[in-house]
Amino acid sequence: MVKPLVPSFTGAELEGGVALVTGAGVGLGRAEALALGAAGAKVVVNDIGDAAGSVAAEIVSAGGEAIGVAGDIGDWDFATSLVRTAVDTYGDINVLVNNAGVLRDRMIFSITADEWDTVLRVHLRGHAATCQAATAHWRDRAKATGEPQWARVVNTASEAFLFGSPGQPNYSAAKAGIAALTLAVAQGAGRYGVRANAIAPRARTAMTEATFPPAPEGDEVDPWAIEHVAPVVVWLGSRAADHVTGNVFVVYSGKIGVMKAPSLDGVFATERETWTVDELDKTVGAFLADGQRHGFAVGTELKL
Repeated sequence: MVKPLVPSFTGAELEGGVALVTGAGVGLGRAEALALGAAGAKVVVNDIGDAAGSVAAEIVSAGGEAIGVAGDIGDWDFATSLVRTAVDTYGDINVLVNNAGVLRDRMIFSITADEWDTVLRVHLRGHAATCQAATAHWRDRAKATGEPQWARVVNTASEAFLFGSPGQPNYSAAKAGIAALTLAVAQGAGRYGVRANAIAPRARTAMTEATFPPAPEGDEVDPWAIEHVAPVVVWLGSRAADHVTGNVFVVYSGKIGVMKAPSLDGVFATERETWTVDELDKTVGAFLADGQRHGFAVGTELKL
């Protein structure tokens, strides 16, 4: 049997804070919600069905405060209402963790409109709706108090947005949008105290179980355990991370990769008034034909 991994928190890391976690009924979201509760936050747990209430009950039984709110995060009005629920129940919201997602895997030449729209709706629209409501609340409170807020957004991206998972064009596009959304939130709401970051977790969940090898047995800790991600989310949600914003972190095992913003790999200028096809072929085409470069990301792998 695999060795259980139990992150340790003092209960003071997020003391007095209020957190909202979407997609928190199972897997990664559940681990994040439990960790936020253990770190002292009051937690609003969202998922579809009864799972949200079950996780909230776990937090309460462990001595924390939590409520479960079942509903579809892809419904804009419902998603924004979650922020109002947090504020109405606990007086504020300090940490927004967007985790909810679904898969409709298909090659691009086989994908249907519904398979495309469903994934974009839950992932990207769901992230955007809660971010809209939370940042509006923090902006209003900052203007009313004259002070920046304890305001944290932790979004869930994926390395698929860089490398283009071939059987997941919808998922890859959604995760790219989430990374861009995170940067826009960091830039647009930073003046109010909002700190927005995204994680790209390498973690074994129901959505990713086919990606990873079987969990180890005995005393070896599973490097793909979801619990490795939870402390990072708690830290990003804490006041200690006030200087951390606009980042994408790859998280797994005991490792964190801080992604660098994309940079130019080569720059070319025409010797004429504008390009000709022949000149492009002899400059940019030759640069890309040396066998070492494969465009933006195809054929590469991020190593930590």
